[in-house]
Amino acid sequence: MKRRNLLFMLMVIVIVLSACSNNANKQAEGDSTGQVKISLFQSKVEITEALENLIAKYKEETGNVVEVWGSAGDAYITQLQTKLAANEGPTIFAVQPGEEAEKFASYYYDMSNEKYASYISPNMALEIDGKIVGVPTGVEGFGLVYNKKLYDPSAATDTSSFIKALEQFKADGVNGLSLSQEAYFLIGHIINTPFALQADPAAFIEQLNKGEVKLNDVPEFQQFAQVMDAIRANSVNPMEVTYDSQMGDLATGKTAIIHQGNWSYGMLADYDEMEIGMAPLPIAGNTKLAVDIPAGWVINNKATEEQIAAANAFLDWLYTSETGKNTIVNDFGFIPAVTTIEPTGLDPLSQEVFEAAKSGNTIPWALTRFPQGIIVNDLAPLASEFFLDSSMTPEQFLQKIEEVWVKAAK
Repeated sequence: MKRRNLLFMLMVIVIVLSACSNNANKQAEGDSTGQVKISLFQSKVEITEALENLIAKYKEETGNVVEVWGSAGDAYITQLQTKLAANEGPTIFAVQPGEEAEKFASYYYDMSNEKYASYISPNMALEIDGKIVGVPTGVEGFGLVYNKKLYDPSAATDTSSFIKALEQFKADGVNGLSLSQEAYFLIGHIINTPFALQADPAAFIEQLNKGEVKLNDVPEFQQFAQVMDAIRANSVNPMEVTYDSQMGDLATGKTAIIHQGNWSYGMLADYDEMEIGMAPLPIAGNTKLAVDIPAGWVINNKATEEQIAAANAFLDWLYTSETGKNTIVNDFGFIPAVTTIEPTGLDPLSQEVFEAAKSGNTIPWALTRFPQGIIVNDLAPLASEFFLDSSMTPEQFLQKIEEVWVKAAK
């Protein structure tokens, strides 16, 4: 009898402990009310406070819980990789398009059939293998930022007419197209255009990586090199120009055009009398701005079904609620990449980028698929050499790009 009572008591203890364990697991997945809790991880330190405020408002409005994991800056990708590999990854996280996005492709939930996926502006979804796996945080764009009193883009619609415009600026004593010595502003952004104009930029870059492409045989690159040669012949040497002086000369009318992005407006905002616009680099008759997403929100497909459902609910709220839409534009300072948001008060450059994204009149950022570090370590020194050595021909410049590219891709 005593033994039977002892067994009964042990069974009761096991049941109680099991119940406590199950309750602890539920608490780990949710808050004190049993609500499913999800986590969000991202690297833009500058929006951390605004994101925390957004999450607090989300809980107030919906009762749902989102935990923001601390931004990690440069260590973000390393920490993300570690967490995912240990099956401790966040429910929602941000990745950059291109190689970074493809690195974590096995973790992405397919958003293609979610309602909020239909809100994404044309060509702005993060897609892998034809599936929408990420919704854009926002968009950015670059091209020819110009002084409307000095340059009319409708008069320069191809490589030939654009080069003639640069020659005329020199004759008139105006600096035509200014590049600056910083790696991305010297070559990283401007070389995007010939890549982005290829039928399949990703496949083209793969061929170039393997040494299977002769850039001198590709029309878009021939014309790109001609434009770089025209800049060398008709503009202030980029190696004598800094970002600050480039912006100052544009603002004061010494320079007609710079190759920059919407982010540059911050340096021009104080010049109220200046009218500026953004136009495509017209090589090969290009009529589109280079607009893409700096990052996309993805959902971890290793999360539970309940967490994935909660993540979908949050993203839908983010892009449809007044609180979410206001935060994206006014607190995050992003140019929206969804059709549910019609922003007001955008600066002139951001407005042009927004209109291009909304219409789909864009070319992608092919540079996100370049070999890691090639812009800073290889292309910038080569461009510097080109601008300092007038004996280097455009054909030699392209050949040298091929050579450093294959080495960087190994």
